[in-house]
Amino acid sequence: MFSYQLYSSRNFPPLQATLDMLAKAGYAAVEGYGALYADAAAVDAMAEGLAATGLKMPTAHFGLDQLEGDPAGCVAIARRLGIERLYCPWVHPDLRPTTAQGWRDFGGRLERAGAPIRAAGLGFGWHNHDFEFIPLPDGTIPMTALLEGGPALEWEMDVAWVIKGKADALHWIAAERGRITAAHVKDIAAPGENAAEDGWADVGHGTVDWRALMAALRGAGVAHFIIEHDNPSDHARFAQRSLASVKGY
Repeated sequence: MFSYQLYSSRNFPPLQATLDMLAKAGYAAVEGYGALYADAAAVDAMAEGLAATGLKMPTAHFGLDQLEGDPAGCVAIARRLGIERLYCPWVHPDLRPTTAQGWRDFGGRLERAGAPIRAAGLGFGWHNHDFEFIPLPDGTIPMTALLEGGPALEWEMDVAWVIKGKADALHWIAAERGRITAAHVKDIAAPGENAAEDGWADVGHGTVDWRALMAALRGAGVAHFIIEHDNPSDHARFAQRSLASVKGY
């Protein structure tokens, strides 16, 4: 299933217009992020928008503070919006571990945070950026240690960030086959291009070999493919061109 990370459209309000645009573009699903269900009114607006457009929200991002502080609330939001899998997407630089054991402990912390989510019958895991693939002084890859510390964690693989971390995405897909339950599909512009869009590109119009990667991810059993751009200058252009590209892979 091709989905759309609504964070890509955070600079293009209102929400309902974005949902209408995505439905018309041919998307069947979207992925949520914290600001969209920060309070009861936001949850209501999100639920109403999904109902009005027929879009689904099978996956969503939830911050670690919310997951640890109000797991029952997270489950309630998931029930209301039809979310099946929750992913924690970020840890602030000041809070990132600096040792292999620290990353293992962080993986354990995530696993404990996800226990009430899994107990409710929902999937739970981690969404990566690039910093998890930058070797520690002893050579340990933080992502390896994180997954060791949280053996029950699922992984939403942000492939472009893996590449930005100078890691081999195809290697990681093969190594973690069965653990990767969703993937972010975004593209990296050629060096020096798209500076106004932070160096990202519409999917299929950058440097990432998405044809090979999509085949590998499908072969690994991944079912959720979430199209994303961290800073598009035109979200409708990005949404339409990217979906057209991935349908050919």
